Amino acid sequence: MGKHAERVDRSIRAKRKILIVGAGQAGLQLALSLPADRYDVTVMTTRTAEEIRDGRVMSTQMMFGPALDRERENGLNLWESQAPAVTTFNVTVAGPPGAEPLRFTAALDAHAQSVDQRVKMSAWLERFRARGGEVIVQHATAAELPALTEQYDLTIVAAGRGDLVELFDRDPDRSPYDRPQRTLSVIYVHGMAPRDGFSAEHVGITVLPGVGELFTMPALTTSGRCDIIFFEAVPGGPLDRWDTLLDPPRHLELALDLMRRYAPAEYERCGDVRPADERCNLIGAYAPTVRRPVGEPAGGTPVLGMGDVVVANDPIAGQGANNAAHCAAVYARAILEHGDRPFDRAWMRRTFEAYWGHARHSTAFSNLLLGPLPPHVQQVLGTAAGDPAVARRFVNGYADPGAFTGWLTGPDGASTHPGTLTDTADRQRVP
Repeated sequence: MGKHAERVDRSIRAKRKILIVGAGQAGLQLALSLPADRYDVTVMTTRTAEEIRDGRVMSTQMMFGPALDRERENGLNLWESQAPAVTTFNVTVAGPPGAEPLRFTAALDAHAQSVDQRVKMSAWLERFRARGGEVIVQHATAAELPALTEQYDLTIVAAGRGDLVELFDRDPDRSPYDRPQRTLSVIYVHGMAPRDGFSAEHVGITVLPGVGELFTMPALTTSGRCDIIFFEAVPGGPLDRWDTLLDPPRHLELALDLMRRYAPAEYERCGDVRPADERCNLIGAYAPTVRRPVGEPAGGTPVLGMGDVVVANDPIAGQGANNAAHCAAVYARAILEHGDRPFDRAWMRRTFEAYWGHARHSTAFSNLLLGPLPPHVQQVLGTAAGDPAVARRFVNGYADPGAFTGWLTGPDGASTHPGTLTDTADRQRVP
């Protein structure tokens, strides 16, 4: 064999096989970040691209500047010119009965965007297949995983639902809640009017202490530009009205009634709203959880968890898609730097801890907002209402939660004033 042929043969043998179970933000971004000439990547998903596109909405997915940069690095920002560029936050915090609400507006240092994951994931899956990646449409179970892992150098579980998640043990030291702290309701709509005197594309946040939160935000969906109406309800409170998934018109009717009563400024924008499509709404609730990164299938090779599998924050701070993008970037770099060495448990733990260096801050911020707002946070919000510099600093912390360390959260990523995890019935309610 000649030297050239030997080099080619060695290159072929060195191509590593990686299986990614899950076709969401984390899994597909990672799959599309690994060079095809060095890695033979397979994505396993329960749905085809067409089924994803025609399915139900999955999240609100507001992504901030740093996470969008992770997409841009790999040419995955396919909707940069189509999705609304969100430049501003408008925050309202309700006061006690009879008191004026606290309000402030501040600009983001870099614009944010929300692209319906039905649009994004279906296109990314098609892009992955077009570049030669293998797509297996199959529901993988924990019992089937050992046989699968034998075929690959590395298996990564990025599917945040189903029994595969149970392979990863809950980390009690990083998971202060053991039950849902909010029930969630989302609907995409067309026809929402701009806020009076406010031309910029913005995220609207209405905080109702002890009751929950309302978020409104522009997005790009399958039918073009839309707005998202997103409630986070304290369980058992007056916003907790979605026991079952309604059809979109009835879901919207209930949402508008709650907006009329609890967020009249947002309700005034909704005179002509209509559901964006037949599957534009969802409801849910889950306990925020951090899990240990190494899963141990019975009789199989260890697998690495990523994205929502290992860090599932409540979406109150809008960190889910952002965490997934950062996780994909960290994992891709770790895989590339590891070369031909085995992907053992020690490597998996180091790789996750590198990601946790980012995710601990977003987790601390998300968990902080779920409890009764501590006095120091109330003070920050009150100051922000009269000080544009403080308002801007607070708003831009959504893009970089690490900036809250030593200000809203402690140096280890935990809240400096975590509050108490009391029963929700003990919390103050807004009538």
